[in-house]
Amino acid sequence: MSKQASIWHHLAAAPHRSLFLVGALQGVMTMLWWVFELVGRYGMLGAPTVWSVAPSWAHAFLMIYGFLPLFIFGFLFTTYPNWMSGDKIKPSHYIATCLLITIGVVMFYAGLIVDQSIVVYGVATMLIGWCVAFYALQRVLISASGEDKRHAKVTSVALGFGCLGVAAYLLWLLTDNWSLLTFSRVAGIWFFLLPIVMTVSHRMIPFFSSRVLDNYVLVRPYWMLWVMLACSAGHGILQLLDALPYLWLVDFPLAICALYLSFTWGFLRSFSVSLLAVLHISFAWLSLSMLLYGIQSLILFLSDDAIMPFGLAPLHALAIGYFASIVLGMASRVTIGHSGRPLVLDNFTWLLFIGFQAAAIFRVLADIVPAIANYANHFYLLAGLIWLACFVIWAARYAPIFWRERVDGKSG
Repeated sequence: MSKQASIWHHLAAAPHRSLFLVGALQGVMTMLWWVFELVGRYGMLGAPTVWSVAPSWAHAFLMIYGFLPLFIFGFLFTTYPNWMSGDKIKPSHYIATCLLITIGVVMFYAGLIVDQSIVVYGVATMLIGWCVAFYALQRVLISASGEDKRHAKVTSVALGFGCLGVAAYLLWLLTDNWSLLTFSRVAGIWFFLLPIVMTVSHRMIPFFSSRVLDNYVLVRPYWMLWVMLACSAGHGILQLLDALPYLWLVDFPLAICALYLSFTWGFLRSFSVSLLAVLHISFAWLSLSMLLYGIQSLILFLSDDAIMPFGLAPLHALAIGYFASIVLGMASRVTIGHSGRPLVLDNFTWLLFIGFQAAAIFRVLADIVPAIANYANHFYLLAGLIWLACFVIWAARYAPIFWRERVDGKSG
């Protein structure tokens, strides 16, 4: 077997390999493009670049639908059959998903530079890839013999909203209807990403904790998950209705539930095992972000001032602190475990994860600390550079694993 054929063989050997590889590269590319945009926007180096799509909305789309989903699909393609004793995802499905989303993302970047019509074709190609992934996962869900399908049903509904979010963005590009763009952004966060990441956290964090912590009592209250999902949906609906002063009604309950689960699942005890601690630290950002959202909304409710006091700090606490951090933690765990290596997080990756938390902290502080308001642009750029550095290093360390055989000689 030639070297090229061997690489392709290993990439196609398991669902997570190709999707995690592209996800790692996209984690670098999307932030490289954003840092380039920020440098020009703030006049730090050169002049602002003119893109075919407003950079803020391009950035939001790439993060919500063109970066995090690559890791989500790779993870769910691996776990759905295990969760429900179902059939394995067909290679044709996960390879098609990866190729279509990859081609779509490349076309998106090209279109930003050349012409918006290319962006349209790129998003359409990505949507086809999303639909292939949705079909493959629903096929497992429907045919699986496992009795407990609650987590999979929730993630499947959320994936459906993700497909609608991509479709809405595509229609916005074609019609310039602002409401479609708003729906795409809101649905992507509150109907797609947060429900999926919370549900996976509910399923996996206590399970992983029970495997490594002594005398651990596994607590996984489903009623609390339903409350959190309802709060997430409520936040999205209120945001679509532009009822921002009332968000605290759902944000505070979600923050309280997340805080309770964080400590019940053993946040403090998790620091004895770094591979587990990265997941607990990531989950802790959920309660903090929702607390910030709630306080900001309550301030709007109690005052006549329409200015958002925390700006985008709550959003970035959620997106970087929770979503991106837990993706980094879960992807590291899956990569280590499914490559035949011992389930141990080395000190280098642990320090890399801690460094990644700095990106979230700097981005959040830039919007909530008045004393550094004059330097906010520098903090935005610093957060982006830290993200970029961390993902470059993570990709350099883990990407080669995806195209090499398992160290234990097993298949997959």
